[in-house]
Amino acid sequence: MKKVLIITYYWPPSGGAGVQRWLKFVKYFREFGWEPIVYTAENPEYPILDASFEKDIPQGITILKRPIWEPYQLYKKLIGQKKEERVVSGFLQENGRKSWAQNLSLWLRGNIFIPDARRFWIKPSVKYLTQYLSENKIDAVISTGPPHSMHLIAEGIHRKTNIPWLADFRDPWTNIDFADDLNMTEYAKKKNAQLEKLVVNTANVITVVSDVMQKEFQALTNKRVEIVTNGFDPDDFKIEESLIVNDGKFSIVHTGSLNNRRNQPALWQAIAELREENKEFKNDCVIRLIGKNDVSIKESIKHFNLLDCAEFIDYLPHNEIIAQQKSASLLLLSINNYGDAENGFFTPKATLTGKLFEYLAAAKPIIMIGPNDGQAAEVVRNAGGVVFGFNEVEAIKNGLIQLFKNRNVNFDAANINQFSRKELTRKMSALLNEISS
Repeated sequence: MKKVLIITYYWPPSGGAGVQRWLKFVKYFREFGWEPIVYTAENPEYPILDASFEKDIPQGITILKRPIWEPYQLYKKLIGQKKEERVVSGFLQENGRKSWAQNLSLWLRGNIFIPDARRFWIKPSVKYLTQYLSENKIDAVISTGPPHSMHLIAEGIHRKTNIPWLADFRDPWTNIDFADDLNMTEYAKKKNAQLEKLVVNTANVITVVSDVMQKEFQALTNKRVEIVTNGFDPDDFKIEESLIVNDGKFSIVHTGSLNNRRNQPALWQAIAELREENKEFKNDCVIRLIGKNDVSIKESIKHFNLLDCAEFIDYLPHNEIIAQQKSASLLLLSINNYGDAENGFFTPKATLTGKLFEYLAAAKPIIMIGPNDGQAAEVVRNAGGVVFGFNEVEAIKNGLIQLFKNRNVNFDAANINQFSRKELTRKMSALLNEISS
């Protein structure tokens, strides 16, 4: 069996979306002739913990862990956060406005810690892994980002060993949608662009998660850029029926974090107006938001007098999140809204988050608020869901009332097996076979 070294920052007990893509590839690699060896951090600063993911780690695989130094303890001191508290995303503010210290930390993140706060792990990791690879035969190396420092570790050992290298991008690098929020100087933008080009012009093959990302990266390199989307694991949906609850409500459910860019005032307004116009809708409608929410979300819901029908649930283990998805009447997919600046970024239209594919597997209707011409919109429509633009209040109202009237109609998205984690691992394994031979 061939061996592949996977360099990833996110690994159980990390929770959230970042960990799932490569955890699931690792889970299925052996079925396609690849023995995974994982290199990850010994003492990482994960925003969310979820021990339930540990069940997916294959028995007996080699996991290499090395200490990492990250500047988060300094950040916590700067903003007055306790040492044991976890750092949430810099673009999600749970309480009040960002302080000057938080704004300063974002500036430091964008202009000093290039490409990201894990940059201090690059050199020691290259040194350790080069030594490890001199003593252990490996057929291919994979790096996954963000954080994009993982790609620079892979570049370092590829340069020293010439072992075939696949660079996987779960999100863009210089073209990420929150780039402007980092207030980067021209130097920082140029440096990130140089590092990005170094990676995509050195790796043997690049994988991305969407068509738009493929076009974006292909413009930077003559190397091969392949699409391997995010997906869902059928095993995750084999849950106890007792966990699936039908409370008789029309529950609009969102799972995962909602930052201020994913706040959708048009949706809240549409719900508020329908509650005024339709007594049955008012009695039955519930908004259930599961995960971290920016303060702007709660303020907006309060503004439209929806607090009495809104439920805010903090992070749940993944199996309970699946149960909530399968219990929902309607699943909400909210895409980042950058207003007039949106045209400066590909990412909102390129978004194909793993959550979307889990929504499909949950076999519940989906309502998406985002770019009508985005890639997620195409997938949602093909699966029988509905898509509305950011400001289409009347259209959202009409869509919601139809979904409300048909809430007892069975829903089952067709042709989703292509997005199963096992099938996606088959595709990723085929790429590894090509570059390693």
